[in-house]
Amino acid sequence: MNDQQRRRPAKPHRRPKKDPVRFLAFEALRAVDERDAYANLVLPPLLKKARAKGDFDGRDAALATELVYGTLRRQGTYDAIVAACIDRPLREVDPPVLDVLNMGVHQLLGTRIPTHAAVSASVELARVVLGEGRAKFVNAVLRKVTAHDLDGWVEKVAPPYDEDAEDHLAVVHSHPRWIVSALWDALGGGRAGIEDLLEADNERPEVTLVARPGRSTTEELVKALGEDSSLPGRWSPYAVRMAEGGEPGALEAVRESRAGVQDEGSQLVAAALAAVPVEGRDTRWLDGCAGPGGKAALLAALAAERGATLLAAEKQSHRARLVERALAGNPGPYQVITADGTRPPWLPGTFDRILMDVPCSGLGALRRRPESRWRRRAEDLEAFAPLQRGLLREALKAVRVGGVVGYATCSPHLAETRVVVEDVLKGRGGEPVEAEWIDARPLLPGVPALGEGPDVQLWPHLHGTDAMYLALLRRTG
Repeated sequence: MNDQQRRRPAKPHRRPKKDPVRFLAFEALRAVDERDAYANLVLPPLLKKARAKGDFDGRDAALATELVYGTLRRQGTYDAIVAACIDRPLREVDPPVLDVLNMGVHQLLGTRIPTHAAVSASVELARVVLGEGRAKFVNAVLRKVTAHDLDGWVEKVAPPYDEDAEDHLAVVHSHPRWIVSALWDALGGGRAGIEDLLEADNERPEVTLVARPGRSTTEELVKALGEDSSLPGRWSPYAVRMAEGGEPGALEAVRESRAGVQDEGSQLVAAALAAVPVEGRDTRWLDGCAGPGGKAALLAALAAERGATLLAAEKQSHRARLVERALAGNPGPYQVITADGTRPPWLPGTFDRILMDVPCSGLGALRRRPESRWRRRAEDLEAFAPLQRGLLREALKAVRVGGVVGYATCSPHLAETRVVVEDVLKGRGGEPVEAEWIDARPLLPGVPALGEGPDVQLWPHLHGTDAMYLALLRRTG
């Protein structure tokens, strides 16, 4: 080493620059992984805090939201791509490192962010949250990812459809294989239908509002939003669809609980139950699994128009409080209680109409909760099965002869839908119940592609709703 080299000053250490948008997105992804949190619950308070500090504007919030949801939706595909770019099993990559990598892959392959910006921003984030050594690993992997676009990578990492159709669809459309298989069984048909469904699961869902009858109108909501920022509902007479980027909480009707955010499929389930003809008394309605309160609020409003009373029961006390908030100010009589529908405090034959929207896997709402697809396991359905059957059985006891029960799930899985209803009606696992199917299809007027009945399965790719299931049953003895 010569004298000039000895005298040359060392290169100053550069402190990594914290990018508030990507740092916030990373925080949200870590909360989803570490705390089993849901992104739709974690992200809003983080964004609110960032706005309050002055760190974010609307474009920043939109980018952070895209980074979180896009990374979660495409996690399966991105995992396969990262695995092809490293020399170790994917399971040996620490979860925080994989979050940074997958978020970087999403910027490279799933957004219009320029390649150099996506790589440099991801490496800078890695320096902040992982350290210099791991940042070099992130840099090396992402530079390999830049060799192909998304289609090129999918062609490399997905098995051919003809060799393994379900595994091909799982990688291409970023769903666990068991979910692909279950959805395909429920949907039936060939390749086109299941691909359309899986693609719809990866699209950002619209925000849909419900105008609760007697308390608000769709006209009021459209006027408040502006005609350029709203669309009428596709199927529900109470629905208004918001333009992307709208803020429901800014609407006076929503703040006053006269309107709310509610998927159109959920609205149709409540409206269909209310529309079933019932002879004789029709004054006592029950929502037996009422949390968090969307269907209960719509049912309460419909009941009030007819002079009926709604009892909203919810097993978990914190969810019962959400129901109380949703029903606040309802003009008609209603009551919210904390109660277990499998051990009900009410007498048999008490009610004229009952809705049992039972706890389920949530496979029908993967658009809204993309992390659920990676969190759920096929064996989870075994735990739900006794509860679902118990709730339906008790509901059929609680309704009077001639009254009607609506069994609903936000899942299209056959083990949570038609199989449950058939088992209860045939007395499998308990005493048989005297009840008959009601054809639900005429009670969803104008809605196409409802199948052969008598039950109804809605689909994201066919109806633009969550994959809600509804069976209507009338007690006969």
